Order: sequence, then structure tokens, then C-alpha cells
Amino acid sequence: MKKFAAGLVAGIINGLMGSGGGITIVLSLEKIFKLQAQKAHATAVAVMLPLTVVSCGIYLVLYDLELATAFWVTLGGGAGGIVGAKFLKKLSAGWLHKVFGGIMIFAAIRTFLA
Repeated sequence: MKKFAAGLVAGIINGLMGSGGGITIVLSLEKIFKLQAQKAHATAVAVMLPLTVVSCGIYLVLYDLELATAFWVTLGGGAGGIVGAKFLKKLSAGWLHKVFGGIMIFAAIRTFLA
């Protein structure tokens, strides 16, 4: 039931904001389910794919999307995903937490200043 609840929270956050569900998944996989950092990040990516596909389908029906922009950003994101996935094994759990935390702090500051 805890795993379902973690997915539910991540899905709500992802659907509401278009991102951020992965953060919830990573934190719950590490803290609640005690997965090692690299495995938690990799699992979160696998979980986020179906959540994002569902959210995208709803956005396509209900909202006016900029599909040309989405295409090019997706291409860049795919390339970055390949690089990031290969780099994940090279980072220790400590460095992974520092990078992840730094990105979260940067995102939080940008959000508050917007």
C-alpha cells in the first residue's frame, strides 16, 4: 500500500506541475523503501515514463500544446538522458545526493524568484 501511495503522490505532482513527481519517487524509494541511491534514481525514471505518458495524453486533449517545441526539447532530453544514465554509475551515492540536492535548491530558488 505504501508503494501505491508513493506513486499516487508522484502522479498528482507530475500531473499538476508537469514535473516533480520523480523527486517524490526518488525520496520515497531511498527513505521509505531503503533502495540505494543509484537504484532509486534509475527506478524513478522507469516509474516516471508511464506517469508522463498519461499526463501528456490528458494535456493533449485538454490544453493547447506547442508540439514543435516539445519535439525539439524531447530530442535534446533524450540525448541528455543517455548521457545522464551512463554517468549515473560513475557517481557515488554521496555525490549523487549532492548533485540532486543542488539541483533541487537551484530549482527552489528559481521558483521563489519567479
